[in-house]
Amino acid sequence: MMQRLRGKVVALSALVLFLSYVGYRLYETKSDAAALQAKTLEDAVPTVAIVHPKPGDASETITLPGNIAAWFEAPIYAQVSGYVKMWYKDYGAQVKKGDILAEINAPALDAQYAQAKADLDSERAKYALADITAKRWVALRPNQAVSEQSISVKVAEAKAEAAKVKASEQNVRNYEALIRFKTIVAPYDGVVTVRNINVGDYVNKEGTISTPGSISNLFTVADVSMMRLFVNVPESFGPFLHPGLTADVTVPQLPDRHFTGKFLTVAKGFDVSTRTAVTVFTIDNEDRALWPGSYGKVVITAPVDRKVFMIPSTALVFQEHGTQVAVVGEDDRVHFQPITVSRLLASAVEVSEGIAASDRIVNNPSAALLEGDTVRIVTPAPGYDLDNAEPASPDDHKDHPQKKQSAMSTSR
Repeated sequence: MMQRLRGKVVALSALVLFLSYVGYRLYETKSDAAALQAKTLEDAVPTVAIVHPKPGDASETITLPGNIAAWFEAPIYAQVSGYVKMWYKDYGAQVKKGDILAEINAPALDAQYAQAKADLDSERAKYALADITAKRWVALRPNQAVSEQSISVKVAEAKAEAAKVKASEQNVRNYEALIRFKTIVAPYDGVVTVRNINVGDYVNKEGTISTPGSISNLFTVADVSMMRLFVNVPESFGPFLHPGLTADVTVPQLPDRHFTGKFLTVAKGFDVSTRTAVTVFTIDNEDRALWPGSYGKVVITAPVDRKVFMIPSTALVFQEHGTQVAVVGEDDRVHFQPITVSRLLASAVEVSEGIAASDRIVNNPSAALLEGDTVRIVTPAPGYDLDNAEPASPDDHKDHPQKKQSAMSTSR
């Protein structure tokens, strides 16, 4: 009897265990199905990374080539014909106003000057005789020893000789001026940048013996205490060209030194072939470090007053209606907004209309993304290139247990 009762208890226990196992398996299967359904619905919602618009730069910068020239530069030409007797200042010489640069030996001019002085002496002698004669004839007028006509003739002859003396004196002064041109002097303080003559060279107004038929200067003297910087500025930068504008200038021979160019003037017109305007800056050069003719790298930075935003160029969506961006609203739905792009940069664009600082803009939007789609915002995994994108802030998305896993799946 006891053995039969024990058998029934064992059978009943086995039945209970079996039913418990079957119930557990049914519960586990149902839970897995619910989790799978939730995971499937979650994966059906596209994940996106967002960027926030950044305020545009408060300044406009442009880099251009420039040419540096002396403040004054005077080419000195021969005014008399002759041979170079000696030159005294070479390339790079510092000179003061009036310093002798060279001397010209002009024997023909010397002979003409001597002849002019001799002619002057002759005319003065003739005038002296004519003047005495006229005075004597005038003295005889009361006695009526000579006719009135004769007196008038003698007076006129004296006046004529006086005029010839004045002409001869002017001729002598002309030659004296030419004689002074035999000595070549510096017109102002500066530096000699050109010397085209040597001792013995024949020079005249038409050129030198070494370059017949072409007019060449003997020297060039430049005032380099202040330099002029010439820059061809494109018309897009024209509105920023005004007094007070400065430029940072570097030259190849002094790569570690920066010079400041101050705006001087601008041509009030653009070259139709280049669409640029010649703009002139001044550079202080008291230490004579800059040389005329140098090439300069010119960086011009101008303050601007405009409300623009910067976003990565990868956030742009090109539609038939124009350029747009995909903005995620408060309900996590996508809305496409048209924008106005004012400037293209290397990896970003400048937007003047269509977005606000608080907008959440989808970066690298998928072509399958449609208006009104619900999306999940994720933070990109390390190494995911967003082209200057900012990661989403914690407030931009809700915590989700599979969010990190989904982000990594997206990056893969």
